[in-house]
Amino acid sequence: MDRDTDNDSKHRPAPAVTCLKHYARILHRRAQRGEPEALKRLRVLRELRDAEPAEIARTIQRRHCLTASAVNVGFRSWEHALSVFDCNGQGDGSAKDFGTLLYPDSCFGHWNIWSADYEEARAIRETHGGYLLAYRRQFLIVDRHYIESLGLDPDDPDWGAIGRDWVKPHDREARARLDRTLVSHALTRLAASSLTE
Repeated sequence: MDRDTDNDSKHRPAPAVTCLKHYARILHRRAQRGEPEALKRLRVLRELRDAEPAEIARTIQRRHCLTASAVNVGFRSWEHALSVFDCNGQGDGSAKDFGTLLYPDSCFGHWNIWSADYEEARAIRETHGGYLLAYRRQFLIVDRHYIESLGLDPDDPDWGAIGRDWVKPHDREARARLDRTLVSHALTRLAASSLTE
């Protein structure tokens, strides 16, 4: 195998990260044009919260947009999103804090079981079925309707490939595909919310 090709595959960003980067590029261009919706999305950042629109348009940098894209879908920062998506393929794909991506407002009314302990959550999922997800430093077991509310197909073969365990998946490539769909749907929800607010 070609060393450059092999090296590239080891350091290729996770599909979900690529999706967030694409959103950040669009956000950057729109913020430079002073579009109100883009400026609103950037105001999640403390340093831009009180800035004048013209100042944001003039001084905005891609790093702001990357961070805002991550924050807008449930992470503390861009680095936090990278750690959750494990974009360089290091570690077991798990993180200490998973953010709030897997528990959006649209899922508040669904059935779920919570646990502060991963092993307990895994045992509950194995006994009762469902899908094991994470929210910040906790774990939840959800049903298929919850998964549909996330914008994912509960019958997608990738769920079987990961053992219906998003935290410690059997197949990391399968989880990466689910991550990308999840982030894409979260960004679509974000765009749709701007039309209704």
